Amino acid sequence: MFKFRLCDLGGYAVMNILKVPLNSSSPRPRLPLCKGLTCMILRRFCSTKADNAFKKENEEKQKISVTFVDKDGEEKHLKVPVGMSMLEAAHENDVDLEGACEGSLACSTCHVIVMDTNYYNKLDDPTDEENDMLDLAFGLTETSRLGCQIIASPEIDGIRLAIPAATRNFAVDGYKPKPH
Repeated sequence: MFKFRLCDLGGYAVMNILKVPLNSSSPRPRLPLCKGLTCMILRRFCSTKADNAFKKENEEKQKISVTFVDKDGEEKHLKVPVGMSMLEAAHENDVDLEGACEGSLACSTCHVIVMDTNYYNKLDDPTDEENDMLDLAFGLTETSRLGCQIIASPEIDGIRLAIPAATRNFAVDGYKPKPH
């Protein structure tokens, strides 16, 4: 979005340099450099068709492929925007991933298992807070993470996440952690 606003600003700057209003029907003045350069500059900053094509291409590049595998082995393939957590992606696409604390790192109900070690190694290391919550998760594995802490990035395009067969929601189960 910022790039498009910058393009609009650039279009106005070019028109001010040329002293021609954007919607002017008068002939465009020629720059001393060459006639083609003026047209190229004006087309780049004023073409809706070019901007729409760029916007569509940019949107495609900003999404990654993520596969959620449920407890029955059924797969759900998603396109997830870069910067979105896997918990948010699951909720937006009706994937059965609880997330009782809504991503505030206060439960382990969004526990997922990264199915490929190579993808697990591409993720940032879990924080101490995440590890504390993972210790409470059902079916913990070496590649377990909390879905709220996995953020979509181009490096993890193609990641596969298994959803464990059960979760432990201590707020519902009546468990109260001991104070430190």
